[in-house]
Amino acid sequence: MFGVPKSELGSEAIQDYAKAIYSLERQDESGTVSTSALADHLGITPGSASAMVKRLAQRGLVTYEPYKGFSLTEEGTRMALSVIRRHRLLETFLHQELGMPWDRVHDEAEVLEHVLSSELEDLIAAKLGHPTHDPHGDPIPTRDLLIAETETVSLRDLEPGRRGTFVRISDSDPAMLRYLGERDIVPGTELQVIAHEPFGGPVVVRVAGVQHALGRLLATAMRVEVADEEAAT
Repeated sequence: MFGVPKSELGSEAIQDYAKAIYSLERQDESGTVSTSALADHLGITPGSASAMVKRLAQRGLVTYEPYKGFSLTEEGTRMALSVIRRHRLLETFLHQELGMPWDRVHDEAEVLEHVLSSELEDLIAAKLGHPTHDPHGDPIPTRDLLIAETETVSLRDLEPGRRGTFVRISDSDPAMLRYLGERDIVPGTELQVIAHEPFGGPVVVRVAGVQHALGRLLATAMRVEVADEEAAT
């Protein structure tokens, strides 16, 4: 089963909702999403979110469980992954081939993902050598919409003395990306936690022999693959 043809993806709004629901499903152990959580995520009113969810349900893209919330159907998940694939391929192309800074590619990809044809999607993937991750470390779904999620932890949860590799961060906050980029802290960077400052203070890490104090909000957003205990000692 290959990617969903552009003509079958539906309106831009439906695509954006499917993508948002997919993201929220993976943040909740139940795998379901509440209307309020969706509204907060998209910055809209609960009423607007509820109305769109009903449209998605009518199209067979979500199912609703009373008192639990809603979740994407198989068709809805395929739609979300197809849009996510295009978004992350575009981010990679803009960054790798056109030299656009990693803190600017998200907004451009948000627009272009809705107009990219399936043929151009395939050409971009081939040109890039079929990459597996975008510039922010997010996995890129394959052409048949399989996605490989690796086990990571938040940098904020890494104890002092532990080592790991910074592998992923959300692309939604350009200021965070610029801050890290200016310090050459990008996916693939190895680091060690030195200390957690008290009273909500920063997480101090060592990168290539240099110490950096990273705010709690930033440390929470950074995902790390933890080195084994032996490497951390």
